[in-house]
Amino acid sequence: MPISTQRTRPDLSRTQGAQSNHKNLPLALTEPAGHGIGRSRSGLSSKIHAGVDRHGRPLSVVVTGGQRNDGAMLQAVLDDIHVPRVGPGRARSRPDAVLADRGYATTVIRRNLRKRGIAAVIPEKRDSIAARKRKGSRGGRPPAFDPHAYKGRNVVERAFCLAKQWRGLATRYDKLAVVYRGAVVLCAVITWLKTLGDTP
Repeated sequence: MPISTQRTRPDLSRTQGAQSNHKNLPLALTEPAGHGIGRSRSGLSSKIHAGVDRHGRPLSVVVTGGQRNDGAMLQAVLDDIHVPRVGPGRARSRPDAVLADRGYATTVIRRNLRKRGIAAVIPEKRDSIAARKRKGSRGGRPPAFDPHAYKGRNVVERAFCLAKQWRGLATRYDKLAVVYRGAVVLCAVITWLKTLGDTP
């Protein structure tokens, strides 16, 4: 399951009211948690953390402020997965593998995925490689990585490109995070319907 995040910039003229200007700046700096807007290096922004299947169909979506760390939200994305089975049995909630970029390349994440029996297809960070090589034999072995499987990670980026064809998702107009997430989920539903077509 490929996982990634996309940052969106809120339209403050809508989220702060018609009179939004420099006088409203202190209000923008202290956005309530329910708005899902935070301050990052790029200014006020939101993040969409999403996981998709190998066909680019969304499985889970989490909206946070732009300052939230990608790796810290991985567990929330995985916990949101709920795929009903065609036949009897419990819905699937554990993917076979997680494909993610270097932002998720931490020992804690790899350990948690291993505990859940999920293969981690995550490239090692360059500074981690350099640090390991400096230690020589004491640096241990590099984590397992399948470069061929990692080529499939681009499906999540393509899913984001498709979602951002919606103007309201590319530029966030919604004040509340729950409403914005609802639009993301609606986009996901339409994506699934297009894929399934007339499948009974």
